[in-house]
Amino acid sequence: MEWYAKLSETELAKKITAAFITESRWKLYFEGLGVTLQVSLFAVIIGIVIGTIVAIMKLSTKKNGKPTILSHIANIYIDIIRGTPAVLQLLIMYYGVFYFSRNAVLVAAISFGINSGAYVAEIIRAGILAVDKGQTEAGRSLGLSGAQTMIYIVLPQAFKNVLPPLVNEFIVLIKETAIVGYVGLSDLTRVANQIRSKTYDAFTSLIGAAVLYFILVKILTKLLGILERRLRKSDRR
Repeated sequence: MEWYAKLSETELAKKITAAFITESRWKLYFEGLGVTLQVSLFAVIIGIVIGTIVAIMKLSTKKNGKPTILSHIANIYIDIIRGTPAVLQLLIMYYGVFYFSRNAVLVAAISFGINSGAYVAEIIRAGILAVDKGQTEAGRSLGLSGAQTMIYIVLPQAFKNVLPPLVNEFIVLIKETAIVGYVGLSDLTRVANQIRSKTYDAFTSLIGAAVLYFILVKILTKLLGILERRLRKSDRR
């Protein structure tokens, strides 16, 4: 960093031009950002679906209060996913499970979705447990089944309670997708590395990618703040 600060304005301009302007390389950054967002968005949707199902499975109990088989399966899934690196899971999915497919975006989205599902499951489970038991009793007293009570009464309140950590999980996913270059996807990080190999200047291209990641995360954080304020207003009504 110190050597970078010592560069003259001309030398600095040359490095910036080579990293962003020459051959319209700035377009590559935004194309990479698009891939990052595409994988992250699909992954978070898959993760929320899987996480919700697994959370309900984990909370399932028999009449005597003991965990069901579904609860044990959910625990095994969470332990395996949380106990292995995301990059290893991605490689297993790409070169093993989906070896017949070369749709890297789809495979990466599924892989990160399965990974995210284990963490989302714990988030949603905590949200469900935070809902007052009286809500469930009220639903059952109205003639709703256990499944209907969960879907129409408990889950909406649980999602409202855990919205901030769910958005944080999306932010974490965006940063975790920086490893999709392992399966040939030109995401933001890989694009920065490709430009680095052409300019022989790692600092400028990587800083450019870091700035885009930072701006994206700040935008999502700002949107989360707006959403939380609106939810608080609706609670007061």
